[in-house]
Amino acid sequence: MKMPDLPCALALVAALAASSVAAAAGDAEAGRYKADTCLGCHATPSYTNVYPTYHVPKLGGQHAEYIVAALKAYKAGQRGHRTMHANAVSLNDQDMEDIAAFFSSAK
Repeated sequence: MKMPDLPCALALVAALAASSVAAAAGDAEAGRYKADTCLGCHATPSYTNVYPTYHVPKLGGQHAEYIVAALKAYKAGQRGHRTMHANAVSLNDQDMEDIAAFFSSAK
């Protein structure tokens, strides 16, 4: 059996890696609708919630990977904010990816 040459094998590996990254990326349009509850706080300039007193960060333009990691940490209870936990607990991985894609593409 003939082994494929190295350039062809590397090209195949690169194509497979690119397709898996593309498949994992969120859908910003779907994320726009899924992020409705997020916008009340995270789209308001200089918003601070009452208790605990906390400056709510603006998420537009934030890295998608950071948003997904933060949502997963809130869902798991590793980050302590009750409102964020309550919002994140019902999200699945695709929801998080979509919301992250929306915010990362927003300014």
